[in-house]
Amino acid sequence: MPWGAPVAAAGCGLGAVRRRLPVGPVARRRARTAARVAAWSGAGAVAATSLAAAAVSGLAAFFVRQVVRPVHERPDDVRVLAVDLEGAGPDGPVVTVTADAQTRAPGRYVLLLDGGRRAAQVGRVVREERGAVVRELLAPPEGGLAPGSARWSGTVHVGDPTSALGLAHEDVRVATPLGGLPAWFVPAARGRRDVPEGGAGSTGREGGAVWAVLVHGRGATREECLRAVPLLHRLGLPCLVPAYRNDADAPPESAGHYGLGDTEWLDVEAAVLHALDHGAREVVLVGWSMGGAIVLQLATRSWTADRVRAVVLDSPVVDWRDVLEHAARRNRLPWAAGRLGIAMLARPEARALLGVSAPIDVARLDWVVRADELRLPVLLLHAADDDVVPIGPSRRLAAARPDLVVFRDFPGAQHTKEWNTDPERWEREVARFLLEHL
Repeated sequence: MPWGAPVAAAGCGLGAVRRRLPVGPVARRRARTAARVAAWSGAGAVAATSLAAAAVSGLAAFFVRQVVRPVHERPDDVRVLAVDLEGAGPDGPVVTVTADAQTRAPGRYVLLLDGGRRAAQVGRVVREERGAVVRELLAPPEGGLAPGSARWSGTVHVGDPTSALGLAHEDVRVATPLGGLPAWFVPAARGRRDVPEGGAGSTGREGGAVWAVLVHGRGATREECLRAVPLLHRLGLPCLVPAYRNDADAPPESAGHYGLGDTEWLDVEAAVLHALDHGAREVVLVGWSMGGAIVLQLATRSWTADRVRAVVLDSPVVDWRDVLEHAARRNRLPWAAGRLGIAMLARPEARALLGVSAPIDVARLDWVVRADELRLPVLLLHAADDDVVPIGPSRRLAAARPDLVVFRDFPGAQHTKEWNTDPERWEREVARFLLEHL
């Protein structure tokens, strides 16, 4: 859920904010509205009338709009500097890319080319040169790979379950009041369940009674969930991978903006009902990032929660206030702008300014405070190096509910990259947990 870049472009001081904020009658009206919202939100009438407070209010509104606005296309963020497809050296085929924190990270990733239409899988770091990283080239894309711009992604499996994983699947529609949501359905593997080395072993049951419903994160696509499908398939779990409102291929809600899980859980509830209507007796929920926040809302607010057997969360948003405050600091926003933006989300008067259809009560999305409401076993996978969703709330939730929450840290992983960094361990932890609760 990388929302940092658009906000960072606003500059790091009030002077820069004033220079970069749009000017004109529309912008002035928005600034005046933001100032009034600041007063409603407790910022103080006197401060809200000052130019500095108006600038902070405008920046706060701009910041929140970036958080709730769906992003369906992302710009290229790395350059391919050199390619050795022949593998003349001892390391085999390699690709050289510009060096930064993401291209230095251990594990498996992809270079997305031509706007995501082609993908090259890359593996371990072979060596680092001045301003460049040389990595294994595991799977060159169709049409070849040449120097140029690309986008770095942890979504290693690109395509649908059949094209990306070789698993038969069906394209289905999940009925919701907003319209039909596209979803992938992958039937369970037949016969004995297989588990990774070190797992808990097979239950000996045929799959079908328990389905897995997989929920992607903010700004991601259903492809993010594909990393988990092979394991779940081997465990005998049919997999349903739905889109949700405001995805590029799904119906939008009225304002066309995210509810940070406060509304999207209704779509996952519809996916659970679809599973129950098609043979499932119970479900396992798996969520990444904001998908984790969505899953947690369903687990406590849906009447279908009694059909949920267990929950797996990867880099989940456990406390949106913590995430938003972290994002504001990361983008060097004034302290008041970050806090004011969070307050605006809960104000009915700010809906038009922020572009949301209803207020979002961030307090209701805080699972550290609501820890005693959990009733389901949870496997929580997170990384201390996550610079998008800090690990702190996950640790605090695990400490608050050791009776239900199993917490596993993945050193060196970035946001939602636990599987990328160590796929064998990821699958082992998930298999062990699920086999204990199936």
